[in-house]
Amino acid sequence: MAEVAAAPNSPFHEINREEDAGAAFVLESKGKWYHAGFHLTTAIVGPTILTLPYAFRGLGWWVGFLCLTAMGVVTFYSYYLMSLVLDHCEKAGRRHIRFRELAADVLGSGWMFYFVIFIQTAINTGISIGAILLAGQCLQIMYSNLFENGALKLYHFIAMVTVIMILLSQFPSFHSLRHINLGSLVLSLAYTFIVVAACINAGASKNAPPRDYSLESAASSRVFSAFTSISIIASIYGNGILPEIQATLAPPAAGKMVKGLIMCYAVIFLTFYSAAVSGYWVFGNKSNSNILNSLMPDEGPPLAPVWLVGPAIVFVLLQLFAIGLVYSQVAYEIMERKSADASKGIFSKRNLIPRIILRSLYVIVCGFFAAMLPFFGDISAVVGAIGFIPLDFVLPMLLYNITHKPKKSSLAYWVNNSIIVVFTCVGILGAFSSIRKLVQDAKEFKLFSSDVVD
Repeated sequence: MAEVAAAPNSPFHEINREEDAGAAFVLESKGKWYHAGFHLTTAIVGPTILTLPYAFRGLGWWVGFLCLTAMGVVTFYSYYLMSLVLDHCEKAGRRHIRFRELAADVLGSGWMFYFVIFIQTAINTGISIGAILLAGQCLQIMYSNLFENGALKLYHFIAMVTVIMILLSQFPSFHSLRHINLGSLVLSLAYTFIVVAACINAGASKNAPPRDYSLESAASSRVFSAFTSISIIASIYGNGILPEIQATLAPPAAGKMVKGLIMCYAVIFLTFYSAAVSGYWVFGNKSNSNILNSLMPDEGPPLAPVWLVGPAIVFVLLQLFAIGLVYSQVAYEIMERKSADASKGIFSKRNLIPRIILRSLYVIVCGFFAAMLPFFGDISAVVGAIGFIPLDFVLPMLLYNITHKPKKSSLAYWVNNSIIVVFTCVGILGAFSSIRKLVQDAKEFKLFSSDVVD
């Protein structure tokens, strides 16, 4: 099979790792398969699962289950194909460690390099902003329950989170996060089961809200809400950094990512369905974009005991730091490929000072936008539509078809092309509906508001 060769002067040409500081430092290849599993789980199973009841309110029970399951099957299949493409290139002597270079090489197109890097940057920045925003909201929830009339606002807590993230951002490499991401996996299981218990308690209490699972009355509103919900689910399953995660594996990496995927999706099965079912069962079409806000409303009595929800909020807060770190790695790799000197030590003065400055500035910018634009649910929907859908539901199938060339009469060929067509349409409609809702919500808040808009 003829391989597409990268021209030496092309933007996706792989240079020697000894000359590439982004690869040598941020994407160093020392990990085991289970380390990749930890990274994958942190990248996918995060507090965004607390928005699943909110996503269900735009779909209803059966369509919600169908979309949640379909997205799970398609994303696992997509990531599996991506790992096969990466293995294929590695066996051909071209081990790709960046999504943008893999896509540009296989498709033989310089513009694809820039398309992928633009989408990845949007995803990483959006998630970093969302992680800081949700962490600040967690602190605000704890504060408001301790000090009912306290003077601190949401942006004060976002500033606190930003300072902590600046300190944590100095972990030099993706591989150095492996123990943090193992802790993240445990935390995701812990707070999910606590939230499930809290929802069951809320549903059985005398203060349980009336259950209404009806959708919006206007047909156009139902359609827009449905595609916004689909975009949210896509973003929850999304992981636009799989090649970078596979890059952290010690060579040869072939076959190791599949084991990591199985670990990750076992955790997904336990957390996604339990959070979605319990939260939507209690709150129905009144579900908040953060189920913790539904359990601990600003007005009225709490629907779950503080001693139960409190630890969940702390666990969510701690995991958000890990998620922010994981999705910042591509941005750090891009910066250090240009700013660092691979011939110097990773902690040398030449590399340490630029790392501190650039990473701190990146986190500060993300924190500023989190404080200025508190749209957690809307951010998830937009990022899912314009970011995760093309990277996770379209490109992997296209790359597999080009590298492995399945016969046109084969099931794989038709499945892959069907997924490409369906999710391209879903992405376009989801982007339109998500941006529409974002514009609508923009009329309902003031800059640096202390309330997160649903």
